[in-house]
Amino acid sequence: MKPSVISSQYKDPVSPVIPRSRRGASPDTVPLLPPLKWAGGKRWQIPHLRPLWEPHTRRRLVEPFCGGLAVALGLRPARALLNDINPHVIAFYGWLKRGLRIDLPMRNDERLYYAHRARFNEQLAAGRAKDRETVALFYYLNRTGYNGLCRFNRKGAFNVPFGRYTTITYRRDFSSYRDAFARWEFTSRDLEKIPLERGDFIYADPPYDVEFTDYSKEGFTWEDQVRAAEWLARHRGPVVLSNQATDRIVSLYETLGFTLQYHAAPRRISCTGDRSPAREVLAIKGF
Repeated sequence: MKPSVISSQYKDPVSPVIPRSRRGASPDTVPLLPPLKWAGGKRWQIPHLRPLWEPHTRRRLVEPFCGGLAVALGLRPARALLNDINPHVIAFYGWLKRGLRIDLPMRNDERLYYAHRARFNEQLAAGRAKDRETVALFYYLNRTGYNGLCRFNRKGAFNVPFGRYTTITYRRDFSSYRDAFARWEFTSRDLEKIPLERGDFIYADPPYDVEFTDYSKEGFTWEDQVRAAEWLARHRGPVVLSNQATDRIVSLYETLGFTLQYHAAPRRISCTGDRSPAREVLAIKGF
């Protein structure tokens, strides 16, 4: 699956402090915010997920669509395998695991934005997508570009225009993430190539099944939705699958034997400006 459009919009999820005495907790219990702007952040799901996760904290948490890391940073597992089809996101997290510090100029300035965008594309064309400078540029573009979009043209060049933010807070020192990420593995591969262990606890948040596919992370098709759901249903350990509760998603998950919970989620992206709660489903299996 090759990503077409990857869109994101900022959430400000605050990860709760987890007592050091809690079994399976990460050694670093300082709350950490997801470092990137991201569409469909799942901070609001943490109160629903924690009761499912707490009996299984000795297990490894696996996220096939880790996105902005709201769930991983909310649950703070000791071990995790965090995957996303977007290689730039994963390269950035890999540098955070090493204690990234950014020294390039970062301002909410249109001229600087286009200069950094051009440099980012030069780095990609030269095969240096995983270099420290490139991931630092990616962070700046994510914070400064229009609506946090991550979009590339047919030639593979990042083409998101300058954003419309009044003020932007930039972070330069990410060393506080190093301890939390120490036993977390980051990968960028197709979900069926993720090396699962039988006892893994999987939380999967694929792009929403929505009419306006430009708002999904990777331009997910219905065939992708079915393939992901069928692959997850075959896992022998606990699985939690999240999606918008469209009629066909509900039918698909019920057919595959999932138990469904329905929740009203804050609507984060809408072409009409509608901010009313969206009906979402948590599909549970293997508990």
